[in-house]
Amino acid sequence: MTIENGVRVVAGTMILASVALAHWHREWWLLFTAFIGLNLIQSAFTGFCPPSFLLRKLGFKDSTSSCKSC
Repeated sequence: MTIENGVRVVAGTMILASVALAHWHREWWLLFTAFIGLNLIQSAFTGFCPPSFLLRKLGFKDSTSSCKSC
């Protein structure tokens, strides 16, 4: 799995967890969902993505191309 795919998995998991926590615990957990969304937007513009550092240390590989089936 590449770092880009790992970031998507981490973001998706965190969003689903925060939505579940908002549903079953407190609505304030939706602020965490908003934070994740804002972080994804800023990483698209700046290239800075904190989860990518962690995933790289865990052994995930950088992708060689943006389209694997091309």
